[in-house]
Amino acid sequence: MTGRNKDFVMTKSEQVPVVATSDVVVVGGGAAGLSAAVSAARNGCSVTLVERYHHLGGMASGGMVLVLDDMVNPGHGNRPDEIVTTGIVSEFVDRMKAQNAAVFPPPEDCVTNWEMWQKWSRWGCINFHETGTPQPIIHAVAFDPDAWKRVSLDLVKDCGVNLRLHSWFSEAIVENGRVEGVICQTKLGRQAIRAKMVIDATGDLDLAASAGAEFIQGEYIVTTVFRLCDVDTDKAEAFEYANPEEYKKLDRQARRVIGGAWGMWWLKTPLPGIVWCNCPHMTGYDGLSPEGMVAAEYEGRERMMNLLAFARANIPGFENAKMLGAAEQLGIRQTRLLRGEYVVTKDDVHKRRHFADSVCRGRDYYTPYRALLPKSLDNVIVAGRHYSVDSDAQKMSREIPPCMAQGEAAGVAVALALQSDCALRDVNVGAIQAQLRAQGADPGDIPSANALIDQNEGA
Repeated sequence: MTGRNKDFVMTKSEQVPVVATSDVVVVGGGAAGLSAAVSAARNGCSVTLVERYHHLGGMASGGMVLVLDDMVNPGHGNRPDEIVTTGIVSEFVDRMKAQNAAVFPPPEDCVTNWEMWQKWSRWGCINFHETGTPQPIIHAVAFDPDAWKRVSLDLVKDCGVNLRLHSWFSEAIVENGRVEGVICQTKLGRQAIRAKMVIDATGDLDLAASAGAEFIQGEYIVTTVFRLCDVDTDKAEAFEYANPEEYKKLDRQARRVIGGAWGMWWLKTPLPGIVWCNCPHMTGYDGLSPEGMVAAEYEGRERMMNLLAFARANIPGFENAKMLGAAEQLGIRQTRLLRGEYVVTKDDVHKRRHFADSVCRGRDYYTPYRALLPKSLDNVIVAGRHYSVDSDAQKMSREIPPCMAQGEAAGVAVALALQSDCALRDVNVGAIQAQLRAQGADPGDIPSANALIDQNEGA
């Protein structure tokens, strides 16, 4: 964990110029923050979106996590699969598909058999929560990261969001116990942005923590994701399916070389000959520490080059593979986690507990509105992997689409709070749910057949 400094310097006081004023400021232009900004703007708010990198999309683009999953409540028996994470994420998929930059199975292919497994498993379109093979094919989307960046810019431009890239969040502006805006560090120095409502979509709870929100600090694996080019994927798949035992042996060796990976260390992408490697998995690194993140960059690149050498020498189809490049952003999965009005538990996620104030869904779990609200701040809401959740539950509920659903809900919530001139915790949750449904999202207000309904939910 990040250590405390014992040596300090004093800085002079300063006047920070105000460069923007809007109804809402969203800090963090990743998938959750982008969804929040678009949702708030479409509901009538003036919105400023602050992002430290030169692109939008976060882990979906710069982080190069190139499969959208956790969107399906799997069916069993006579109950069909339900695509439950919808709304802005569905719009992203449609827009990328129109650019030939998204691949996903049609509904008729979402079954469990070896034919569909061989057709779709290397796209990552499998229910990885099921044990054994073949795992069921489900709705998941393989996509190109640059297409995600293009669609992101199109969306914020279309709805009039004031976009401020290259702006690194520095601190919250707190006046009389309320967050009135943020200060960012830029090449021109520190700049202030004032707003009536603030959405923390930083992924690390940077804004809310700066404003005094309560949190815990967790830790999970980090990853330096990368892509390889000039891979003959047809040859690699043909070898895998014609020689399963030999391939399994080579695959085990490859995973030892990389030092940690999911069940499939390489997946296909919409670009021919380019494969995505969501590895290596590395433990013991603090995602808030510059020293820790630099060390992870060193180790990750060494591991990925070792894997490339092994694959070129041993795996058919990879003979001419080359390193296309590592992701621009280190894959951080868990740092600060909010202690909000409600803390989602592992039991909640595992048992599919339904909440009357659910405002978004992922797979077969529900997220209550209370889990987006800090206990001590009235005009701040969070969206993303740093929401109010315990560490074990966060590991099961941190994928990109559910975080986008949180962002879309947060955008609606701030708009309704401004329209009603009330605190975020006093917004009518039924109105949030109704508006989300009106814009194509599933807030989880209607529980699925496999949900756990608390006996006191209606109390």
